[in-house]
Amino acid sequence: MQAPARATPCPVVVDLDGTLIRSDLLLECGNRWMTQHPLGVWRLLAHLAQGRASLKAWLAQVAAPDVSALPYHEGLLAWLRAQRAAGRRLVLATASDGHLAQQVAEHLQLFDEVLASDGQTNLKAQAKRDALVARFGEQGFDYVGNDRADVSVWASAAQAHVVSDDAALVQQARHTGRLGQVFGTERQPLVPALFKAMRLHQWAKNLLVFVPLLAAHVYGDVRQVTLALLAFLAFGLAASGVYLLNDLSDVEDDRHHPRKRQRPFATGHLSLLLGWCLWPVLLLASLALAWQGVSMAFAAALLVYVAVTTLYSFWLKQWVMVDVLTLAILYTLRIVGGGVAIAVPLSFWLLLFSMFLFLSLALIKRYSELKAAREAGRSSVLRGRGYAPDDLEMVSSLGGSAGFISVLVLALYVQDSQTAHLYAAPHVIWALCPLMLFWVSRAWLIAHRGQMHDDPIVFALRDRVSWVIVALMLVAVVLARWL
Repeated sequence: MQAPARATPCPVVVDLDGTLIRSDLLLECGNRWMTQHPLGVWRLLAHLAQGRASLKAWLAQVAAPDVSALPYHEGLLAWLRAQRAAGRRLVLATASDGHLAQQVAEHLQLFDEVLASDGQTNLKAQAKRDALVARFGEQGFDYVGNDRADVSVWASAAQAHVVSDDAALVQQARHTGRLGQVFGTERQPLVPALFKAMRLHQWAKNLLVFVPLLAAHVYGDVRQVTLALLAFLAFGLAASGVYLLNDLSDVEDDRHHPRKRQRPFATGHLSLLLGWCLWPVLLLASLALAWQGVSMAFAAALLVYVAVTTLYSFWLKQWVMVDVLTLAILYTLRIVGGGVAIAVPLSFWLLLFSMFLFLSLALIKRYSELKAAREAGRSSVLRGRGYAPDDLEMVSSLGGSAGFISVLVLALYVQDSQTAHLYAAPHVIWALCPLMLFWVSRAWLIAHRGQMHDDPIVFALRDRVSWVIVALMLVAVVLARWL
């Protein structure tokens, strides 16, 4: 039954979490607290024991997110602006804490009134319905919501506006007899968003675990190849878990980055809660596979990799030069893990080559970020990093030098007496040196032109010239082995 006609249109009341934003402010605050205080989960639990409203009030004080960068529902905002232009009063009514709700309202400059949780009352579901009926009367307001907790509010609204892709929920709102606008969530489907967050394409970096297999020339041993494949899978699961953790800790910084702002957690396409549930599962699965499928020694090596990566995600990435050295170590740990998995000794030259090469690539990544910042006219230190655009020339000098030193180390490896025992024609692998010199020089030239992806490994995977260089290097190694 339709509500009676009114001389003045009734106000439009809008929910916040999951409706106005593709996220939840409680989760945003909790995520910020946990990434800043990884050992402070007990304080979350202590405040939760006092009630959700108390927890929200405390988090709003100690871990408030940057509301200007939240993933707002642009389609809904456009509709609300049109309603306001038509003379309708807009009210923000949310279960989030009032301090944060007020910040959102001040940022958007759209709402005439804010109703929210106050540390005592959690303004959700029936509590929200009662507050709105007391304020505006039965069917004295339109309501925009997004989940089943809003069904009781829709039942008392003049019109029920829905933000959801759930057909069953829309049908529930329709049963009130007053269904209004239906908005999609603007979210990506769950599985593609999850795969993107797990960065399955980055598993290509874990091909480094096969380097010891190739260097020791045991690629014809089925058992060794199987162990290397299991090591690759274990590193992949661990890497995906760490990528999720890294994106959770970086979510606010990512929202201010020109490309990283499209990551699933930053855009709200994936729930922060899902991320916190999933990353430990992936890490535990990787360690279980390493222990049961490969060896205890490999599991220990993988655990070191996970520990260093976790330290990087929470702390080390913020320290100048420590961050790029850590990235170089992490790449080298993949090679170490591959050697441990198949129980072959690793060459000193191989590890040294890896450290310098991947230090150079890590510095390319920082160089690209700094160059983009300088071209955008920024002069301050990058968010979440310790570098400023004025560091650009120094980073370039250090990175180019590290790349050329890696080629020098490769030349020393070729000259090493032990290398001669592994190859029938060791002089042929001298061809690797000019090929590597060309690739490193070209990578830095492309970065200098501002054409480098912020991850040089991803760039190399998409670059045809890089694939040609790899093919030529493989040809040289095969000829050196069998010529």
